[in-house]
Amino acid sequence: MARGSGARTWARGGGLGSKGRRRRARVGAETRSQPSPRAALAVTAGERAGPAGPSLDLRWAWHLMSRFPPVWQQPFLNVFRHFKVDEWKRSTKEGDVAAVTDKTLKCTVYRVRGSVSASNYIQLPKTSTQSLGLNGRYLYVLFRPLPAKHFVIHLDVSTEDSQVIRVSFSNLFKEFKSTATWLQFPFICEAGTTREGVAFPGARWTCLQLDLHDILLVYLHRCYSHLKGVRLCASMLVRSLYTSDLSFDPAITVAEARRAKLPVTPIPREMAFPVPKGESWHDRYVHIRQFFSTAVLAGHVPRLLPSPAACSKPARDPRALVVQKHDPTASRWAPAMPRPLPEVRVSCERSEVSSVAGPGGCSQEPSAWVETTEEHAASDGLHVFAHQAMEPTAPEDAAPHESFLPDPILRLKGVIGFGGHSTKWALWTPDGAAVVYPCHAVIVVLHIETREQRLFLGHTEKVSALALDGSGSLLASAQAWPHSMLRLWDFQTGSCLALFRSPVHTLCSLSFSSSGELLCGVGKDRHGRTTVLVWDVAQLGRGREAIILAKAHSDADVQAFQVAFFDEARMASCGRGSVRLWRLRGGALRSCAVDLGEHHALEFTDLAFGPAQDGHTLYVCSRSGHILEIDHQRMAVRHARRLLPLQNPRDPLAQKQTFSLGPGIAISSLSVSRSVCAVGSEDGYLRLWPLDFSSVLLEAEHEGPITSVRVSPGGLRVLSTTSSGHLGFLDVPSQAYSVLVRSHTAPVLALATERSRGQLATVSQDHTVRVWDLVTLQQLYDFASPEEAPRAVAFHPMQPTFFCGFSSGAVRSFSLEAAEVLVEHRCHRGAITGLATSPDGRFLFSTCSRGTLAQYHSGAPRCRVLRVAANVVCQEACPSSSVLVVSGDSRLLAFVGPSKYTVSVVDAASLDELLRVDVSALDLAGSCLDSAVALCFGSSPPGHLLVSTSSNTIAVLDARSGRVVREGLSLPPAGDEQLRLKAVVGYNGNGRANLVWRPDTGFFAYTCGCLVVVEDLHSGAQQHWLGHPEEISTLALSHDAQVLASASGRSSAASCCQIRLWDVPRGSCRQLLGHHDTAVQALAFSPDDRLLVTLGGYGDDTLALWNMATCELVSSTHLPEPVHGVAFNPWDAGKLTCVGRGVLTLQLLWGRAGDVSLQAHREPVPEEAGGWELSSLCYGATPLLYCGSSEGQVCVWDTRAGRCFLAWEADDGEIGVLLCSGTWLVSGSNTRRLRLWAVGAVPELRRRGSGARSSSVFLERELTLDGAVVSAVFHDSMDMGVVGTTAGTLWYISWAEGTSTRLISGHRGKVNEVAFSPDESHCATCSDDGSVRVWCVASTELLIQFQVLNQSCLCLAWSPLSCRRPEEQYVAAGYSDGALRIFSIPRTAVELKMYPHSAALTALAFSADGQTIVSGDKDGLVAVSHPCTGMTFRVLSDHRGAPICTLQSTRKEVTWSFLGGAGPGQGAGGTARENRAGDTHQPLSSQCGDFGAEGTDLWLAASGDQRVSVWASDWLRDHCELVDWLSFPAPGLTGVSVLAAPWARCPGRPPCTVPPQAPGCLPPSLAAFCPWNPALLVCAGLGVHPEVVFYSLRQKQARASLHSAGSLRAPGLGRDRSQGQGTPPPEPRACRLQVVEKIPLPFFAVSMSLSPGAHLVAIGFSERMVRLLDCASGAVQDFAGHDDSVQLCRFAPSAQLLFTAAYSEILVWEVTGR
Repeated sequence: MARGSGARTWARGGGLGSKGRRRRARVGAETRSQPSPRAALAVTAGERAGPAGPSLDLRWAWHLMSRFPPVWQQPFLNVFRHFKVDEWKRSTKEGDVAAVTDKTLKCTVYRVRGSVSASNYIQLPKTSTQSLGLNGRYLYVLFRPLPAKHFVIHLDVSTEDSQVIRVSFSNLFKEFKSTATWLQFPFICEAGTTREGVAFPGARWTCLQLDLHDILLVYLHRCYSHLKGVRLCASMLVRSLYTSDLSFDPAITVAEARRAKLPVTPIPREMAFPVPKGESWHDRYVHIRQFFSTAVLAGHVPRLLPSPAACSKPARDPRALVVQKHDPTASRWAPAMPRPLPEVRVSCERSEVSSVAGPGGCSQEPSAWVETTEEHAASDGLHVFAHQAMEPTAPEDAAPHESFLPDPILRLKGVIGFGGHSTKWALWTPDGAAVVYPCHAVIVVLHIETREQRLFLGHTEKVSALALDGSGSLLASAQAWPHSMLRLWDFQTGSCLALFRSPVHTLCSLSFSSSGELLCGVGKDRHGRTTVLVWDVAQLGRGREAIILAKAHSDADVQAFQVAFFDEARMASCGRGSVRLWRLRGGALRSCAVDLGEHHALEFTDLAFGPAQDGHTLYVCSRSGHILEIDHQRMAVRHARRLLPLQNPRDPLAQKQTFSLGPGIAISSLSVSRSVCAVGSEDGYLRLWPLDFSSVLLEAEHEGPITSVRVSPGGLRVLSTTSSGHLGFLDVPSQAYSVLVRSHTAPVLALATERSRGQLATVSQDHTVRVWDLVTLQQLYDFASPEEAPRAVAFHPMQPTFFCGFSSGAVRSFSLEAAEVLVEHRCHRGAITGLATSPDGRFLFSTCSRGTLAQYHSGAPRCRVLRVAANVVCQEACPSSSVLVVSGDSRLLAFVGPSKYTVSVVDAASLDELLRVDVSALDLAGSCLDSAVALCFGSSPPGHLLVSTSSNTIAVLDARSGRVVREGLSLPPAGDEQLRLKAVVGYNGNGRANLVWRPDTGFFAYTCGCLVVVEDLHSGAQQHWLGHPEEISTLALSHDAQVLASASGRSSAASCCQIRLWDVPRGSCRQLLGHHDTAVQALAFSPDDRLLVTLGGYGDDTLALWNMATCELVSSTHLPEPVHGVAFNPWDAGKLTCVGRGVLTLQLLWGRAGDVSLQAHREPVPEEAGGWELSSLCYGATPLLYCGSSEGQVCVWDTRAGRCFLAWEADDGEIGVLLCSGTWLVSGSNTRRLRLWAVGAVPELRRRGSGARSSSVFLERELTLDGAVVSAVFHDSMDMGVVGTTAGTLWYISWAEGTSTRLISGHRGKVNEVAFSPDESHCATCSDDGSVRVWCVASTELLIQFQVLNQSCLCLAWSPLSCRRPEEQYVAAGYSDGALRIFSIPRTAVELKMYPHSAALTALAFSADGQTIVSGDKDGLVAVSHPCTGMTFRVLSDHRGAPICTLQSTRKEVTWSFLGGAGPGQGAGGTARENRAGDTHQPLSSQCGDFGAEGTDLWLAASGDQRVSVWASDWLRDHCELVDWLSFPAPGLTGVSVLAAPWARCPGRPPCTVPPQAPGCLPPSLAAFCPWNPALLVCAGLGVHPEVVFYSLRQKQARASLHSAGSLRAPGLGRDRSQGQGTPPPEPRACRLQVVEKIPLPFFAVSMSLSPGAHLVAIGFSERMVRLLDCASGAVQDFAGHDDSVQLCRFAPSAQLLFTAAYSEILVWEVTGR
């Protein structure tokens, strides 16, 4: 389907006078007036008008009278009493149903119980052919769910078209489901601990109030007629059912309502629950009222919960439920918890259900949410963090040579698109000639007539709010990222007058006063409270911040805020359930609520003050369709009207509706001029009304819900925006609509340009292809593809045609003249990744994700396929227009392939290969292979090919010979190493000053374990400098950035600590130093880089001085007291200073022989200053020295006078980092706070001496990070820097923007498991810190984090592709409390939580089909559970007494096909090094018969007591059978010498001696099915000797050889475990496990992984080493890089990557040898 800007196919056919179905609307006033005679005439006139833009109707609305239910059902009806539920003729009672007396209610109730809900129930009426015929809108169910039991409520509801719909509520349901005839709502009864006198919700009597009318209308778009039948199923107590057209409040009785004169409908006495005197109704009962927000219409999942869990305080016990009292008249929204991370965070307070951030930041359901009269703060300790990758940015006023700055060669000319943080902000300029709107982080001023754009650049995040003052001279904008940054612009010149941070998070609203002197903003503070701010901007100048005049907190929700035009001291706001009037007086901002009466529960969305002639009126609109006229002087509602949908008047079933009934049309915005009111609603209509709302003047239909409307200053134009990214205006006099801006609604994937016609084509994830005019930036064509997503696009150079490639592999040719598809080709099997046309128009080329290249003849109008070449293009390439290019003379075609490391050049006509260039050798300094990212043929000369690589380099190649023309780099031939370190995940938060950064050169380095990681902050590419034997503690970079010094602790084999000096340009170690005994805590270079000082720590109070020219030790001094930091005096290279209990100044005295002696002078901290111990230091302006203390003070020393003259309280904890430059000082402490101080006045205070006061030092900025600050480095201007914390995180700090961006992130605790997604695009890790983190494998960026508090996550498994639907991906995680949680990756939520074990889970595995989870715990129990239902249906105790170390499952058919037997060197069809008898393949049926086991899955379990069991199972048939059992003796308590085979020995390594093993310290039992030959079982860590043993799962005739590897026994061999454990084991069968191969190891293995591709085995040792075994060739390679025991090794599914983990650090290795 194609849509142009002039004609749109979605417009209603037949014109406005056609007989097609029409949607109408009306405003229902409180007085029911009859339609005027002009209505029909106005409709006729409107139908004659046919505008070209969005369809406009001139129509008048009339009122419809609603139907009233029968009188006998008013005001309410007791269903049980009326239909006599106790009589068997009127009802059906099946199963265990009895009448009992309830002690709480003191009356007779019905108890329905039983294990099967479907067999125990009460049904009304007796048969399904009968009907209750109850017309009441609301159904009240008074019941009590039985604790720890399930219940189901079925309602049969009839619609007006006689369709019966079943509506079901149950705590059995895990998610909402909907069909044409059935709605299933999950009902979650919260469980938890009880409080004295208060029962938890699952044990309370509950009043469930259901709006049957809204349920049918919202979910099925049907009209409710009557309730037909009810079935109440076990297990519950039920008092009765009631129907009514009134909405009752059960907590208020009639007497209380009359006495207090409350504006609510009290519940009748018959329906009321008894409340003892002196007690609260809310402490004893629960009220659940279901109603809907507009999110329901968007298709979100509804869920019934007893309460909208309050987020104000976390529960003390992560698994406990805290019940709080709640006043029904108070606000129902609690403040949100503070957000410690800058990433997007989704808090899930219940791990069993998913939720999103709702009002106030609390966890709420997005669609059908419930209102309760109590609040609960429940927490499972689970938090879900969704991370968004963010590149570091620099403020716009940074120096020209600083990093992170945009290229000055390019200038932004125009922007296509609309929408920032939302699509509600678009403003008129005061003259009405232009509109102002955001497009992401750019603010655009678009002139209406000329369509010229003026751009305001500076924001680094999406713009969240805009405001323009009345004179058009000042523009205010806020960006969406906590904390919000505000910019104030000179609107005429476009310059930024001020940039400052607001004290609240994302600002949702901004408003200027009429004079432009005041600016008001609304947002949320860090506690989630609504905050209103008022700034004085009257005296604003460049570089000066606005002054906050007033700040107020409010419990009321605020959706819109506006300053009154007639009085700048008065404001108004509206939100959920409140309209408030504000007043600024005496520097204080106060508010009072408007008495809304019966409208107090509405959700208000926008407001507007009335015109000047009616200065007392405030107009407010709501999502329920109400428009209220409020007299803001009398604080009362003057008129209330409602926008309701109209049915076709010719419909014979059409009935009139009253004002109070029926769902209204949600109104999102309104704007008022002198004579009209413009209203925008979510049905897509813009309506113009007179101010008396007597009739609709104009009506314009849009393509999506309207988000905002603005009437122009002259009142003749109305600006409107939609959620689909459209911006346009309605010209009232001409009744014409003009579209100003259109946008894609999803990310753009590819683009192409056509120069001769000046057109741009874009494809997007919104399944559209759009063609734009490059001059006007207007959309010309819109092609939609609902079924398949477009991926690539290219123009034909000669014809008005373009080509588009789709995700299905289709390539289509589109005609721009006819707006239709010309031809379609499907020669590709994968998604299209590239399209290119030759400049002469003869050929079209396409590539796909399966590596196929296709050539088409495109000279004719209908192109045809010429050639298809398979496996020639890189299959890893992302869709891009730069991976496939044609030369300017149309002779050459270049593309990335066959791999990403090569570029191929072929003949464009014949596709014959001419050249293949290896681009992996273009970066000498890189530690990983370089890959090609983009290609381009040079315009002059045409024979040059430009290649952009992953290392951010561009190489110019000769396209004929492959010779490097420019920046030629050569790399020596690579060795035979099969592993190459690719990436490091993590940062060493245990060090201090262990990161360096030079913004002028871009050099950035930090430590992770014993590695120095040098990373490019732009591309993320890493270099790794290896050599340190222990964890690196600190770094120092010379002033000329040529030498990097690093220090690590002393290893067990060394006599002293190791200090390495690295040549930064070459990336190599040039010198190794050693002197200190235990550790090195600080390094520092002298100002001239001639000396290096090293400071020992932890008992080694030694200061050493090194000559950098000779790398010799020139002086060593034992300090008299412990010190914590050292620094050279920047003005005197002969002095250095240390801090500890005082300030120790050391003077360097040079001797004649070149030796140096140190003369010390100590100045203690004065007692009047506190006498603290100093922990950090830095030099400031001459002659100042700043020192931080362990108690949080900062003191300033005069180095000339040797005295402390100033001190102030800078923090609450120890200050570990101090940095000073110019007039700014940065302090970082163990309280996680990073602060920026203005110290420009300190030099003047030094002259005052003892009269100096700290009041002249100002705190300018403050950021709270995720851990104690241990390292920091900032630019000389102090506006940006990098900070490291103890949480293992590196942050990029921008003081100008007030933002902290996560650069590096790692686990805090030991990493226990790594699991990969089936397509290997993502991986998940779990750790002792309780987190499950999902990473992007390609970039190692953290994407999602699931956090469980106070628990350790010990095991992990990713669901296979066959699990449910392919697009659904789940991760199962086991925790130390025995819990098993299943996380949904696409929804970033918890799908299920269950407790299959009472002890800690230690191993997890999905079955091959993904429908079963096998889990093991530390007690040796193995549980089998269903991940869909959470039910555990089998527990195996064969390994009881020892923890389960390994669980693995595979498809049995795959194993059976290999049962002919093979050694480790033999794959399918391969040849073993040692062929054994009986190794020939047998038919499948014969093998299964010999094996003697039945089942579809084969799985194994290994426990810590040296035992391995192999099982065959068919879980669908509830069948599990033990196949065989291995048991080994434990390693001896004395050392055992193991001689490795000659080919397995390391060069120069002596025979391995196994250290004595103590009970409980045995190596883990490791076992796995061999992936390249599943008939083999591979074990390590078993037996007396350290070795890898291969067993064959085939029949063995000789029983004697079964004991070659130890004692093999099979208790219960072949026993069917579906019958339990009671019977004694029968005799073992003939099928046995035999040893095929043994590979000796130097140490006992602590981790093992087998490559799914090549015959490689990776072994991790506690000796910090990774060994790679090549089972085919026998080669062995050892790799270092870890600083701790390698407790984890995991190959990726593609066998191209290996992940290893030592404690919290993760190393990613690239398998390069195979």
